[in-house]
Amino acid sequence: MADILPFRQPKAGEKHRGNTLCRNGHHKWMIDKERVFDTRQGKLVTRLRCRRCNAVKTRLL
Repeated sequence: MADILPFRQPKAGEKHRGNTLCRNGHHKWMIDKERVFDTRQGKLVTRLRCRRCNAVKTRLL
């Protein structure tokens, strides 16, 4: 006979784990180590990346 695998729907909390904070604007910004500094219009800027959703933003120093 065949093996019967248990099947259950993932809960909403499990399905969206880690994404709800970023969707509400609560990112966890960290400095991007690959490109630490960038220049934009002659100004020095730092590139930041969110640990959870990989969104990117730049900040002037």
